[in-house]
Amino acid sequence: MALNRTFTLNTGAKIPAVGFGTWQAAPHEVEDAVEVALKAGYRHLDCAAIYRNEAEVGRGIQKSGVDRKDIFITTKLWNTKHDPKDVEPALDKSLKDLGVDSSTYI
Repeated sequence: MALNRTFTLNTGAKIPAVGFGTWQAAPHEVEDAVEVALKAGYRHLDCAAIYRNEAEVGRGIQKSGVDRKDIFITTKLWNTKHDPKDVEPALDKSLKDLGVDSSTYI
């Protein structure tokens, strides 16, 4: 089954080959969609701060009951946040909105 396939990154981490995308997810629907996707077997979530739904994604993660260590989350740094002074605050905001601890990322 494709949901069980992974690729090994140069860090040794394994990223699931199939991810659940959250771009253009309708407001107030992505939380439930993420919960259902994780319960159905997805273990890779594709997110970005610019999607403006990371807090809902985080609530969906919590509702799913899937252990955080079993979920690979990809998020992106928006173009206006590439100045070195802006990177860490932008990352911290995404981590907070997603409801994940900074010690759990690669």
